[in-house]
Amino acid sequence: MATAVIMPKAGITVESCIIGEWQKKVGDQVKVGDILFTYETDKASFECESTAEGQLLEIFFGEGDEVPCLVNVCAIGQAGEDCSALRGGSAAEEPVAAPAAAAAPAAPAAVACNTKAQAVIMPKAGITVESCIIGEWLKQVGDQIKVGDILFTYETDKASFECESTAEGELLAIFYNEGDEVPCMENVCAVGPHGEPTDCLKPGAVVEVVAVAAAVAPTAAAAEVPVAEVKAGAPVSPRAAKLAKAAGVDASLAAGTGPNGRIIERDVQKLIAQGVPAKATAAVAAAPETEYEDIKFSGIRRAISKSMHTSLSTMAQLTHNTSFDATCILNYRKALKAAGGEYAGITLGDIILYAVSRTLKNHPDLNANMLDDNSIRRFNHVNLGVAVDTPRGLMVPTIFHADEMSLLEISKAVKELAAECRDGAINPDKLSGGSFTVSNLGNLGVESFTPVINPPQTGILGVCGTTDRVRKAADGSIEIYPAMGLSLTYDHRAVDGTPAARFQQELGKNLEQFTTLLAK
Repeated sequence: MATAVIMPKAGITVESCIIGEWQKKVGDQVKVGDILFTYETDKASFECESTAEGQLLEIFFGEGDEVPCLVNVCAIGQAGEDCSALRGGSAAEEPVAAPAAAAAPAAPAAVACNTKAQAVIMPKAGITVESCIIGEWLKQVGDQIKVGDILFTYETDKASFECESTAEGELLAIFYNEGDEVPCMENVCAVGPHGEPTDCLKPGAVVEVVAVAAAVAPTAAAAEVPVAEVKAGAPVSPRAAKLAKAAGVDASLAAGTGPNGRIIERDVQKLIAQGVPAKATAAVAAAPETEYEDIKFSGIRRAISKSMHTSLSTMAQLTHNTSFDATCILNYRKALKAAGGEYAGITLGDIILYAVSRTLKNHPDLNANMLDDNSIRRFNHVNLGVAVDTPRGLMVPTIFHADEMSLLEISKAVKELAAECRDGAINPDKLSGGSFTVSNLGNLGVESFTPVINPPQTGILGVCGTTDRVRKAADGSIEIYPAMGLSLTYDHRAVDGTPAARFQQELGKNLEQFTTLLAK
């Protein structure tokens, strides 16, 4: 009995697909797994494998037709078999039992989907991560893969990673493209022996295939394509865009013959055959040098943008700028450098982090998170966020329980976290949970700035550079001393001006008498 091959559902949100090119024609002998036709969604192109064996009896839709998912596309069976019950539009004229009986051969299709291919899933890069964005595919369909090979890069809203293959064989199918946002633990691609079916591994795939009568009128495969006018701004299919890019032509100049004037692959092929229009060629030749470039934000940059906007639009932020005599910490830093060994790596920034971790214990409203407009969460330990500049943007890893760590331990922790951030290998769980943040721009010569609070924290300290200032000494003479600036931004909903100023005052004294602070 004839069996229908349906239009696959290439993704949970996909409702219909466009047939690209038929690889088989009526009368051809077909085996399970043979490629029948190509099809595309609005994001990617795929190949449809046969789920039945026999002769291709009839094609219900032609190239360029938009077909609802799970609708019968063609019929396969023994030569001469009647497949009218599977053809779209005729189901209502046949007894209900006919299509039901035709659905019986679907069982072998389900068995055929018991594939030896294995899915590679989107890793869950941290407890709080729900989805990731694919960055770049490093392997292509058809490549031979070994366990541990890097398949693609992906990023969360804070870091980038590489996905290693968990299977060996041929890269049979890619289910998501570069730039797609993929839920964690979702199948991203399939790897296995050559020719193995992969439809059952596609996200949202219907494993048990049944014949579904199409509720649309049949379209002859050999029907002539109507001539369409070029429509400005007409959508271009992924396959058409790829072909146009490879051929160096402007796809928008093609006459769209797809549904709703969509420019599909055959339209670009026709454009190429006709040659690039003289008007387009002249326009390219006369085009002036581009004066600007539009760049889309990366995932990290989008996260920074959203966080900063949320911070400034939801908090009552205020900044105090003070300074302290940096003579003590500058001399101590010189002594550490002269001592050599692991102590030589301790920086002024590390010294300030140590002082902040001890000072915050006396100012609990600054070592806190806002829960809502009416309550805050005070932390028993100082989980210190440290702003780190990376090629992908600003990242803020957390030194947990910094108040219990020595100066050397803080110094080592900062360097390790910063290296992980810059390498894009940091666990996202290390980028959350902070109770207070320190941002250091002093090495860039910044004398004063307004740091933006990292929500839901209630404060952030900006560390500035040193400048020479003049003051009157105890003996009445004039002396020059190195002053280092501190910029404290706080959430006025949780902290008033006087308590914020007291924190800065105490921090300044601790830094001016740093060796005494170490002895406590």
